[in-house]
Amino acid sequence: MGKKLKISVLYNQPVSGEAEQRKYISENGQLKEGSVVPKGTEEPVLKKHLTPQEMIDLSEVGVLEEMEDIKAALSSLGYRPSTFNVDSDIDRLYRHLLSEKPDLVFNLVESLENEAIQEMHVAGLYELLKIPYTGAGPLALGTALNKPRVKEILASHGIKTPKFQVFHPLEKIVPEEGMQFPMIVKPAREDASVGISDRSVVNTAGELRKQVRFIFEEFEQPALVEEYIDGRELNVALLGNKEPEILPISEIDFSGLTESMHRIVSYEAKWMQGTIAYEGTKGMCPAVLTAGQESRIRAMALKCFTLIGCRDYARVDFRLSREGVPYVLEVNPNPDISDDAGFARSARAFGLGFPETIGRIVEVAMERYRKA
Repeated sequence: MGKKLKISVLYNQPVSGEAEQRKYISENGQLKEGSVVPKGTEEPVLKKHLTPQEMIDLSEVGVLEEMEDIKAALSSLGYRPSTFNVDSDIDRLYRHLLSEKPDLVFNLVESLENEAIQEMHVAGLYELLKIPYTGAGPLALGTALNKPRVKEILASHGIKTPKFQVFHPLEKIVPEEGMQFPMIVKPAREDASVGISDRSVVNTAGELRKQVRFIFEEFEQPALVEEYIDGRELNVALLGNKEPEILPISEIDFSGLTESMHRIVSYEAKWMQGTIAYEGTKGMCPAVLTAGQESRIRAMALKCFTLIGCRDYARVDFRLSREGVPYVLEVNPNPDISDDAGFARSARAFGLGFPETIGRIVEVAMERYRKA
């Protein structure tokens, strides 16, 4: 490629300094007390539960690990990487971009000032400054955070997604005609499984009201309620642009969960090492599927990638019902690509090591700008 690119890896560090939250005690799949070790101390501080802010911060800890993995990979490929913590300071970010003049931003920023929606505005700043960057553009990032809107877009194009309803504060919490229990309750504008626990799956009107009110009170946003699809959970990673590669399909193995736990990727399962949920949900790749199932899921994932406007790399999450019907749960532009994440697992099954995966993302991003 001639001169090796100067690549600035931009990320946002957890705001409240809870990066040392690592080990949790779980009993029967429910978090009872968390062992939180604040920076600079040796003894754990016991907590009954995590607040939504601590929950969001803990998910952002993964970004720090991802950043380190990517920086090392870029160095091994001969690029000239640097890292920059946006740290909720847009003026500082603006000055950095003007002074650093990177050839490419490897964009890992997922929020600004604790607001996930600001992710799209940071990408907008790159656009205004005409700085090349990896991953999705502002519109795709903002759209993907609005889960009900994504479901409307997909459904309007014939892509199956679970039946859903959105509840807002002050509304009566009554399921629409046709909605059937069990249901799953989620924040409407979060990602990384924030706000999702075993209690999110509800079986009665009373449980539904309680969990919807929890979302209102703790996350100050609408609640998305979906029919719960009992079945297998599959992830499809895509890499590229005009004709993106569809990597081997990965599956979440729930066999390590207790019988009383729901088969979902909860916040505990994704982030909280030491819990039954975390230890009991493992990724497998490739998933064992019939030729027909695999072909249909691959085609749906590619269509989702295009409809939401993903670029360079993305992940589409599915539920395969017990009847063998695939439903799209979420479309994830700029998913976690750290070395132990599902995207990297699929890439390895495809024959790409972690440095090669990162190199491919850089190449397809730069190719977009050369063709622009």
